[in-house]
Amino acid sequence: MAAPRSWVLWSFCCRGRSRLLPGCRLPGLRSSWPRGPLGARPLSQEKRATETHFGFETVSEEEKGGKVYQVFESVAKKYDVMNDMMSLGIHRVWKDLLLWKMRPFPGTQLLDVAGGTGDIAFRFLNYVQAQHQRKEKRQLRAQQNLSWEEIAKKYQNEEDSLGGSHVMVCDINKEMLKIGKQKARAQGYKAGLAWVLGDAEELPFDDDKFDVYTIAFGIRNVTHIDRALQEAHRVLKPGGRFLCLEFSQVNNPLVSRLYDVYSFQVIPVLGEVIAGDWKSYQYLVESIRQFPSQEEFKEMIEDAGFQKVTYENLTSGIVAIHSGFKL
Repeated sequence: MAAPRSWVLWSFCCRGRSRLLPGCRLPGLRSSWPRGPLGARPLSQEKRATETHFGFETVSEEEKGGKVYQVFESVAKKYDVMNDMMSLGIHRVWKDLLLWKMRPFPGTQLLDVAGGTGDIAFRFLNYVQAQHQRKEKRQLRAQQNLSWEEIAKKYQNEEDSLGGSHVMVCDINKEMLKIGKQKARAQGYKAGLAWVLGDAEELPFDDDKFDVYTIAFGIRNVTHIDRALQEAHRVLKPGGRFLCLEFSQVNNPLVSRLYDVYSFQVIPVLGEVIAGDWKSYQYLVESIRQFPSQEEFKEMIEDAGFQKVTYENLTSGIVAIHSGFKL
């Protein structure tokens, strides 16, 4: 089991925050997530299969889930500040490029996994709102006989401003979701946004539900990446798109050496100075080095059933955007 799981759902929409207790069911949410039996296997094989990495440390799969949970529980309050410090602000550009590659349209149903602080969700809402407003302006110019009252009413309707788009933010960590909700309230995001506590390996949603699935800087922390990819495929509608923004392998030798020095000698120090947490940021650096190469991850995505899988390197391969479709 990856980490303590809860099936409690927080919905944060235009009417405010509501809470569902276990046993309640919303359309599109699964009430249980049974696993199939793994079957018998030799003890030595089982032992190897249940060991994994936590950074450069070898741990059991059960330990990793708890350790990763503790890392993000620890860094949640300083997560955004540390992202700016560690990447010199470039992470904002990378996330903007993810939205540019997505190109969502009004009516898009997005699932953002491991998105607790809301960075991708807020960008998505801004994007579809701007796109919908441009569409409304074109329609208004074509309808010159509308009164000023009718025009004002169109612009004041918050639900219509997204054209039916909606983003569901799913994260396994309560503290990360807490920070995301605080940011949403402070920045005025209400319509088209909901939050759910859930595991990427066992998503609490029905099949064929979303148009787009995103995961940014989160999949390397999942214990079973293959299971998370299979779940992504399951919850996407036919024709739906998978997009993953993640650290990758640098393809420039000079940049690679500089990146290693910065990662191992600077980032943990920043973690200690700014967040008072050396170990968590040491793990985050080590987890990047353990993540598969661009080609290896591409093959994993294809093995999960996705087609037309491609990737694009950003900043000399420090990060990459992988994309695939459920056809």
